[in-house]
Amino acid sequence: MRHIPKYTDEEIRKFPKITCKIAADYLGISPMAVSIGMRNDRLPIGFAIHNKGKYSDSWNYQIIAERLIAYKYGKIPEVQVQNIEKNLNTIISQFEEMKKDLLFILNKNTAQRT
Repeated sequence: MRHIPKYTDEEIRKFPKITCKIAADYLGISPMAVSIGMRNDRLPIGFAIHNKGKYSDSWNYQIIAERLIAYKYGKIPEVQVQNIEKNLNTIISQFEEMKKDLLFILNKNTAQRT
């Protein structure tokens, strides 16, 4: 019987990059299950990026430590809500910046016409 390394939550947080193998060992499943689950949006622990090139077809995986840990403990909806709120705040601030830029341009154009 093969020994599967188990990682603590703190060890997962310290990895500079979490591979499918590390995530699989942490969750107690196979690396293939991790990659296929991420590709098919069934394992919400990060992002599977499909690289379709002229000569190659490959996948890159960006596994987020906090999502992986939350998923293990069944708390992924809370993480998703927090990420949605964070993304909305970013979008709102970007729109505010665009609004300021647009008002500046409109005021400049109006001043030039008079």
